[in-house]
Amino acid sequence: MRTGVRIGIDVGKARIGVARTDLHGMLATPVETVARSAEGATADLERIRAIAAELDAFEYVVGLPLAMSGGETASTADARDFAERLAASGGLPVRMIDERLTTVSAQSALHKSGRNTRSSRPVIDQVAAVILVQHALDSERASGRPPGTLIEPTRGIGSD
Repeated sequence: MRTGVRIGIDVGKARIGVARTDLHGMLATPVETVARSAEGATADLERIRAIAAELDAFEYVVGLPLAMSGGETASTADARDFAERLAASGGLPVRMIDERLTTVSAQSALHKSGRNTRSSRPVIDQVAAVILVQHALDSERASGRPPGTLIEPTRGIGSD
């Protein structure tokens, strides 16, 4: 099991849930909900990079929203695009993992704790990110291999 902080990211159309792991890769906890930037803007990427730098993270884990059949959807393309832009701008590797049912699981957990969905939307995004990155930790612990599909960080022209 690799050690180091991972940043879990649940990409949505309006908000991005952000979670983190502990240094030893045992436990995930919520961090914050970041407003999604308008197309072409980068404030969301900048905030996520700042969180990763503050926590000295070594990789991002981004959810890949697939249809229940395993097929791709419009949300799948959006998450891939976001992950690729993050890899290109953040200098850290990005791993994409299947996130089917993470938001449903997050809503269910909050409902069981007595919170309603409408007032909990920002929290749902964070809880979905926690579920996502915890799944990645559990998968790596069980298999001995890093989870998901790796998107390598890219370097700009003139970078070392």
